[in-house]
Amino acid sequence: MILVRDVFQIDPEQMKTAKSEMKEHREIAKRLGYQIGRVLTDLTGEYYTLVLESEYKNLAEYEGALKKIFADAGWQKSYAKFRKMIRGGRREMYTVVD
Repeated sequence: MILVRDVFQIDPEQMKTAKSEMKEHREIAKRLGYQIGRVLTDLTGEYYTLVLESEYKNLAEYEGALKKIFADAGWQKSYAKFRKMIRGGRREMYTVVD
């Protein structure tokens, strides 16, 4: 099992909108097999951080889910709106031990 965290630094003036847009984005992703389990925001650390967590059986399953969402017009439209709010970010991937 792997855990994927997409960590975004959101424009401070856009954080409320980003959280709202994430609901639509999450539904589209879920329909396509990209399972966003949790959406998190910062409590400490860098301000205006938005984190999407998802779990997959292995890297092949994750890569398949990415390929599917990247090809979907609805996801592309949703991500284009979300992308305008992002100042930076990174992806973290972990092997789930327990």
